[in-house]
Amino acid sequence: MPKKNSVGKVKQKILNLGPVLPGSISEQWNVCGTPGCKCKDPVNPQKHGPYYQLSFSVGGRSSSMFVRKEDVSEARKRVNNYQELKKLITELIQVNVELVREKGFGSRSW
Repeated sequence: MPKKNSVGKVKQKILNLGPVLPGSISEQWNVCGTPGCKCKDPVNPQKHGPYYQLSFSVGGRSSSMFVRKEDVSEARKRVNNYQELKKLITELIQVNVELVREKGFGSRSW
């Protein structure tokens, strides 16, 4: 049996999430093509980086973008918000299914 204001509570949680971004953030290191560079040192190579990359899919299309080091924390927060959004949408669907089972299709769950 759904709680009286369950739909409203879930919707409010969704509204309070803030900005969202799908995907995941990875740390990248690079070897350049410049002869004699520290990244090519045969004894102690030191790759360039780290560089941060957000990889994601939207509408069935994969994409990626670089994230500046100073923006990594905010980008991770938005990725976490997206994960929470997916959970809340599932919860919202479950509450709506319960309402239809309890009160029928004439109920106004929204």
